[in-house]
Amino acid sequence: MKKVALVNEYELPIEVKKEGNYYVASCSVWSDCYAQGYSLEDAVENITKVTKGLIEIYEQEDKKIPLKLKHQNKSDTNFKFDLSILAPAL
Repeated sequence: MKKVALVNEYELPIEVKKEGNYYVASCSVWSDCYAQGYSLEDAVENITKVTKGLIEIYEQEDKKIPLKLKHQNKSDTNFKFDLSILAPAL
């Protein structure tokens, strides 16, 4: 039996601010979506995990996900996506 995975790619606009010893990441279009970390990389990684969890919950509860759907792809084993990386400017 062949399995097919449905992969949705969303745009996640985030803003990261340094607050004391933490970096706080938030999404301007989804008030439930925020996270923090000790570094910029931690904050981005954490908000990515939060977003994946929220998408799963919203899908289970049949709620509208307030993010722009960039791409929907059916794939057996291959996944292609763009990963945005934020880095401080020097």
